[in-house]
Amino acid sequence: MNITWNADKYTSDFSFVHQYGNSVTELIDAKEGSTVLDLGCGNGALSEILRDKGYIVTGMDDSKDLLAVAEKNFPNIPFIRADATDFSLPEPVDVVFSNAVFHWIDKERQPEMLRCVYNALKERGQFVFEFGGHGNNFMIHEALAESFRRHGYAYKMPFYFPTVGEYSALLENAGFQVTFAALFDRPTKLRGENGLKEWIEMFVQTPFDAVEKESERECIKDEAVDRLRNSLYQNGDWYADYVRIRMKAIRL
Repeated sequence: MNITWNADKYTSDFSFVHQYGNSVTELIDAKEGSTVLDLGCGNGALSEILRDKGYIVTGMDDSKDLLAVAEKNFPNIPFIRADATDFSLPEPVDVVFSNAVFHWIDKERQPEMLRCVYNALKERGQFVFEFGGHGNNFMIHEALAESFRRHGYAYKMPFYFPTVGEYSALLENAGFQVTFAALFDRPTKLRGENGLKEWIEMFVQTPFDAVEKESERECIKDEAVDRLRNSLYQNGDWYADYVRIRMKAIRL
């Protein structure tokens, strides 16, 4: 997916992304000194947490802006710029870890990504990850779709949110054995009075490419936010209706 990140704002205002990822790291049961690829490492915050656990970590991301932040903040960790659907490593690793990345990859390209991960892992290596699952941000996307329709545009869903069964089948077809899988609701508090609109501006970019006028883009966002106020604005705070899929698989 072609998206331009505001790396500084992502780091300062959307830190919940990596903070929620802390618990995902607990699914890794490799011994200290094991090699780990943090796939889609973003600003490197979780790469540092993995390193603190005693792993030898390499971070990988396709955003040069986020990698610049990672390299500045964590100079002791090597970072690589590469596409998750088209990468290879000099040597296979014990673990591939990923948080909040795979929903950005089109469904048609998931097998390519899984093939790269399979080839990056040692035999019996661990693949641990979390991303948006079936129903993720359903209310937000429905409100945006309605606003788009009111303005005469089609809303093209920019994410891939699979069920556990669907993604388990993809993993098995790629040569993995699924050992843990869960789909769960995780309402997520956003920052500030304009938290929802800022969330939309950060994470939902490509559908607005079809809207030529900036004033109309703003109108669409504002209408969606107003429509969601009764459901996602609670006690002075905005929430995003996240649903996450968390899995662990072994390379056979």
